[in-house]
Amino acid sequence: MSDINEMNLGPRWYVAHTYSGYENKVKLSIEQIVKNRGLGHLIFDVLVPTEKGIVTNDKGEQKEVETKLLPAYVLIHMVMNDESWHVVRNITGVTGFVGPGSRPVPLTDAELKNLRIESKPQEFAFKIGDKISVVSGAFEGYCGVLQEISEDKKQLTLLVSTERRDIAVMIDTQDARLAE
Repeated sequence: MSDINEMNLGPRWYVAHTYSGYENKVKLSIEQIVKNRGLGHLIFDVLVPTEKGIVTNDKGEQKEVETKLLPAYVLIHMVMNDESWHVVRNITGVTGFVGPGSRPVPLTDAELKNLRIESKPQEFAFKIGDKISVVSGAFEGYCGVLQEISEDKKQLTLLVSTERRDIAVMIDTQDARLAE
């Protein structure tokens, strides 16, 4: 298991550094990859913080403009694990996450408040009885019915049907998604 998986704290806001002027392209790329790869259980929201203001030109004409609060940065509400880290890190225009070395550091509640971002609790994606697909790990490719959710919501117990019998399997939440 890598350092990234070990530091998984559940859904948090992280900051990705981008090339200047690539913020919106990066935002659209992340949203498209989340949609195409079905990663909605790992990446929840992407923001390019902006504010509207009025600018007066040389002729005295006023025009409403939208300026970026954090040029060259994109805010991402995500569960930090190897898969989500690689998805964001390998997008054209992203140079890395904010944090020491290669260790992304989530924004604190005070920082979120200063940026006027609501840190509402993320609704848990699974409930007992859901049909779950295992997307990584030893049981990748199997489907099962959710039987139990751990108290910290980091592990799920599935009843998986094999050719011979049904077996109870415990997997990490990050290795699961709702079956279609």
